[in-house]
Amino acid sequence: MAQFIKLYNENPNPKEISKVVKVLQNGGIIIYPTDTVYGLGCDITNTKALEKIAKIKGVKLEKANFSFICNDLSHLSDYVKQINTPTYKILKRALPGPYTFILPGSNSLPKVFKKRKTVGIRVPDNTIARAIVEALENPIVSTSIHDEDEIIEYTTDPELIFEKWQNIVDVVVDGGYGDNYASTVIDLTDDYPEVIREGKGSLDIL
Repeated sequence: MAQFIKLYNENPNPKEISKVVKVLQNGGIIIYPTDTVYGLGCDITNTKALEKIAKIKGVKLEKANFSFICNDLSHLSDYVKQINTPTYKILKRALPGPYTFILPGSNSLPKVFKKRKTVGIRVPDNTIARAIVEALENPIVSTSIHDEDEIIEYTTDPELIFEKWQNIVDVVVDGGYGDNYASTVIDLTDDYPEVIREGKGSLDIL
């Protein structure tokens, strides 16, 4: 059964963060809060964990549209080809925030993503998510957890999430109620930004 770890966004407990990180380092799967909906995540460098997430989502790993959750923009060049100044300015304006930016992938992407030409980058405005990534020292790969209910698309109550996922994942991080709106997805691989999905993030940043 999964561990249920309570964390506070204002001041996440470093001991509890390190428990979550240990699970990630051992190839575990976590559910954690972001500035939008709760996400399903694992260590980006662990192929077995990535395969587990793809299996849970019912997709082939090579074709999965997972985002990379980063602590800030300092590691961008590890996963993204060199970007121009206008693109970087958009990222600086928007992040941390409820956006996923699709950017051109670099040659140093983890092995399973090598063939991908693009990568989705997220820097959520959520202290818990960023503290986990900072302590792990590399991004986590992430995908939203959907609800089967036709009325609400995402489960927002961490206790209900735990009830449903406790035998599937290794840790559920309770960071309070989540949102029911996903991130705004913007493709920045071309000369002009293209909005792929309008979500919580405002388009004023463009």
